[in-house]
Amino acid sequence: MALIKASNLSVGYRGVAVCDNISFEVEKGDYLCIVGENGSGKSTLVKTILGLIPPVKGKIVKGNELNQNEVGYLPQQSESSAIFPASVDEIILSGFQGRLSKRFFYSKKEKELAAKYIEKMNILPLRKKLFSTLSGGQRQKVLLARAMCACERLLLLDEPVTGLDPLAQKDLYRMISKINQEDKTAIVMISHDIENVLEYANKILYIGNEVFYGKKEDFLKSKLGIAFAEEKNE
Repeated sequence: MALIKASNLSVGYRGVAVCDNISFEVEKGDYLCIVGENGSGKSTLVKTILGLIPPVKGKIVKGNELNQNEVGYLPQQSESSAIFPASVDEIILSGFQGRLSKRFFYSKKEKELAAKYIEKMNILPLRKKLFSTLSGGQRQKVLLARAMCACERLLLLDEPVTGLDPLAQKDLYRMISKINQEDKTAIVMISHDIENVLEYANKILYIGNEVFYGKKEDFLKSKLGIAFAEEKNE
């Protein structure tokens, strides 16, 4: 059974839909990219998957006993997060807060997992530094490691490379792909970057005036996919 299955979903705010008739599945090891024009409802869809806002219509079913604490989330970068007064270690460990329940301290296992993700993100030399002193690319790696601490099976990313220079973008894409390939973590990522979408994703969800969901290869052959790729490469 899929980790997530959406059927005839409409998402929006206060009962008013911004996009309709969305159906898709996310299975273990998938790398699903959500694409579409500005204002088409991509971020709204991710917030609906997270349970932050209710569907306007339709439903999202979490399968395979997927719990909310097995879903990691990396939102778009904001200037406010850059001035957060905490060390890299503290930021990453905070990803476990949803599992603490009545505990006041992180367990040995949680600290070991945090160390694993610090090493995977290649940020070991940064762990004692203040988050506010890091570059944009370094901050995103830290926040990605934090999301991995919150996540065991599914990671939702909302335009994670926005505002980064080209080298930092490529580095972060490689890190995300490594998580997907090595840990078999399912990735759901919003992106406007068609070149990297086509390199890494195995499934595409396009939302707009029309909706497409399917394999990357089928999207590339479709009229919608051809037009979208041409427009983004102009």
